[in-house]
Amino acid sequence: MIFQIYSGGTGWQLLGWVMVFGGLILVNEIARRTKAGGMACFFALPAVLTVYFISIYVGAARGAEWALNNQTYVHMNSWFHYAKLYAALAGCIGFMVLKYHWGKLGKSHGFKVFPFVIVAINILIAVVSDFESVVRAGSIAGGWWKSSEGVWLYGGWWNILNGIAGILNILCMTGWWGIYSSKDKKDMLWPDMTWCFILAYDIWNFQYTYLNLPTHSWYCGFALLLAPTVANALWNKGGWIQNRANTLALWCMFAQVFPLFQDASRFTTVSSVYGAGGAAAAFGEAMPTTANPAAQGIISVISIVVNLAVFLVILKRAKQQNKNPYTNEIFTDQKDFKLAMDRAE
Repeated sequence: MIFQIYSGGTGWQLLGWVMVFGGLILVNEIARRTKAGGMACFFALPAVLTVYFISIYVGAARGAEWALNNQTYVHMNSWFHYAKLYAALAGCIGFMVLKYHWGKLGKSHGFKVFPFVIVAINILIAVVSDFESVVRAGSIAGGWWKSSEGVWLYGGWWNILNGIAGILNILCMTGWWGIYSSKDKKDMLWPDMTWCFILAYDIWNFQYTYLNLPTHSWYCGFALLLAPTVANALWNKGGWIQNRANTLALWCMFAQVFPLFQDASRFTTVSSVYGAGGAAAAFGEAMPTTANPAAQGIISVISIVVNLAVFLVILKRAKQQNKNPYTNEIFTDQKDFKLAMDRAE
C-alpha cells in the first residue's frame, strides 16, 4: 500500500481527506468568483500571515519559548515550504492581474507569458528539492537523511528521475501567450493546457510529494492535486492553472499555520517503510512516512515516461502543424481546448 489507511484510524483519515478536498474546492470557488474573495485570500490573509511568520522567527532568535515551541517554527521550517507558498501567491496575484486586466501589466500582451514563468519557477523549486534529497542521501542507490523538520526521507535515483520529469514537464507547457480572461471575469484561462499536460503534471507532482513530503502526501499529493483537476474536468474548462495556484497557495497557508493536522492528529496518515534494509532498526527510532522505496522507483519511472510521452506528442504536433509549440497553441483540435475557448472573451 502507498498509504496506510487500513489501521484503526481509517475513518478519520478518510474524513480528513474529504475535508481537505472539499474545503479546497469551496475556498477556491470563493476566491475565483469575486474580486473581494480573491483579495481576501491572496492579499489580506497572506499579509497577516507574513507578519505572523516574521514574529515567530524574531521571537525564536530572541529565545522566546512561545516562538521556539510554535508548531510552525518546529514543523514547517524548511526553505521549500516558504518558497512554495510565496511563489504560489505570486502566481495567484499575477493571474488576477491578467483576468481583471489590472493596470498596464494586465493589458499587456507581453505579460501573458507570466503564467508560464511562474509555473516553471514553481516546478523548478520542486526539482531542486528532489535533487537535494539525492545529495543529502549520499547515494543514488538509496540512503536515509533527516530533514530540518525531523522527517526521515529515503533519497535515491528515483529523485533524479522525477527531477528530470519535472524539467520535461516545464517543456510540456505550450501556447505561452495563449492566455485569456473568461467572459464572466471569474477565470484566467490557458486553453492549450489540456488534459495531456494536467495528467503529466499530476503524476510528476504526486511523486514529488511522495518522495519529499512523505508525511503530507495523503493531502498535498492526493487531495490537493485532485481539487483543481476535478474543477477543470467538470465546470471550469481552461481554468486548471488558476485553480491549481489558488488551491496550492490556500493549502500552503493552512499547512504552515496548522502542520499538526497532518503530523500529529487523528487525521495523520502514515505508513512503515518497506524494502529499506532495516533502516528503522538501524537508526533506533520510528520513522513515520508514506514512502515505500519499491513504489518510489516504480512511480518515478511512470512519471518520467508519461512526461516524455507528452513532450514527444508536442514535438510531433508541432512538426505536423509547422508551429513553434511555445509561441503557438497546438491542441486546438481537442475538446478541452474548444470548450475553454468558448468561455474566453
